Amino acid sequence: MKILVIQTASIGDVVLITPILEKLHKWYPDAKLDVCVKKGIEGLFINHPFLRKVLIWDKSQNKYKNLIRLANAIRDERYDVVVNCQRFASSGFLTVYSGAKQTIGFSKNPFSYLFSKRVKHSISERNTMHEVERNLSLISHLTGNRTDAINCVCTETAEIKLYPSLKDEAKMSPYKTQKYICIAPTSLWFTKQFPKERWIELIEQLDPDLQVYFLGSVTDIGICDEIIEKSKHQKSLNLAGKLSFLESVSLMRDAYYNLVNDSAPLHFTSATHAKVIVFFCSTVLGFGFGPRSPHAVIAEVSEDLSCRPCGLHGHKQCPKGHFKCAMDIDLKPIVELIDP
Repeated sequence: MKILVIQTASIGDVVLITPILEKLHKWYPDAKLDVCVKKGIEGLFINHPFLRKVLIWDKSQNKYKNLIRLANAIRDERYDVVVNCQRFASSGFLTVYSGAKQTIGFSKNPFSYLFSKRVKHSISERNTMHEVERNLSLISHLTGNRTDAINCVCTETAEIKLYPSLKDEAKMSPYKTQKYICIAPTSLWFTKQFPKERWIELIEQLDPDLQVYFLGSVTDIGICDEIIEKSKHQKSLNLAGKLSFLESVSLMRDAYYNLVNDSAPLHFTSATHAKVIVFFCSTVLGFGFGPRSPHAVIAEVSEDLSCRPCGLHGHKQCPKGHFKCAMDIDLKPIVELIDP
């Protein structure tokens, strides 16, 4: 059997499909299992133990020309099953054009009427279902309580999982010689990001001997430098843009705490059950993108704001202008957790 799983959205969205990969491999260990992601995210799957191939869509230039090339490459593979975890037309086109015997995806996808199986995808602020469960619902008919899957007695929910290599672990080892925390201060969306002035306020209250590592992409170097400079915390090190995805996962796994936003680094901590404090500003846990680690603490405003949540993905600025959902989060219990 040949199976392709498609998710060409952002880093966090791709991390959240890893339970599908885990469960399909457990139920069909002899299947040829591939994944399709956008260029720049393939590093999540370097040396993955049971993926055969990572297909890449380069959206940075010649986007649609590259989409056609990818579609033809997928069709040439003659997959038995294509599982589409995305709700955009481009992924729907890839799914339908694949010619796979089974095409599975969410009913919100514009091409879903041509899929062989459609699954409802529902998000609300009071939704108790995590995105992991929503994704796994796509393959419930292939796994779930089936008794005829090959060599498998698996009925448990699969977990988010990433696989740092021995080389990744070795590179991170020197950073782990003392107690440390990791901070990933940014997000793609302004209102999902704990403000830099509040990061500075928090870090100013930490033990000056506590090692603090700042994580992020190349574009985050500037804000991390500014937070370090203005907080005057001497044992802070800016690692933004210097680590791969899997090196970051390794470092975060052994941190005393990780401080993150409702963004991709949150899901990195879920992959290793790392200790994490998550700042939920304009978004809420009920959307279903919260931590899966058992060692998780939610930091959010205590006041019941009528304007929160103001959207699923956040905004480039606070629609009300006050940003109370971030500015009014109490830092005292967070500092006490980090420096008991």
